[in-house]
Amino acid sequence: MPSFTDQFSSALPFRQYLANGTEEQQRRWNQVSDAAKLNPTQQQLIAGFEREIKILVHSGIWCGDCVEQCPLLQRIAEANPAKIDLRFVEREIKKELSEELRINGGSRVPVVQFFSEDDLWCATAGDRTLNRYRALALKRLGPSCPTGILPPDQGEVEATLADWLNEVERVQLMLRLTPRLREKHKD
Repeated sequence: MPSFTDQFSSALPFRQYLANGTEEQQRRWNQVSDAAKLNPTQQQLIAGFEREIKILVHSGIWCGDCVEQCPLLQRIAEANPAKIDLRFVEREIKKELSEELRINGGSRVPVVQFFSEDDLWCATAGDRTLNRYRALALKRLGPSCPTGILPPDQGEVEATLADWLNEVERVQLMLRLTPRLREKHKD
């Protein structure tokens, strides 16, 4: 099994990762990216992060859930690139990771791993946030069926963005409060 450092160093930043997709895949990812907007309070929160976070997203450029969520993580990372290092790895290329990252018995994406500045694992999240599951339940358990052609509902984008921001903030607070890093940074 490759080390985290090896996995992270071979993973790609968002734009490079997205460039590996077809024109249609890129269009769909960019459509969600264009819809994702951090509000001023969220921007201020992220700008105040003091600890570096490394985020590794195991994704599928073809995956609908990745289309709906990965651009949201990019928006968060863009708000403080000095403290958030976000990278993507294609699940189909890194198959050796699939077994370790199975969720509910399946190889799902996106799976997001959070690491400290010194490469220690902090958390894993995926494959969907709570609000993403709620939106899917409304679509799939109700009378209508989604086509995937239209852009996501703006309220769903905002709620899912808030879910991901909560997870990133949770890890930031974990890193901020850990005695090991408080001693290292003298705070």
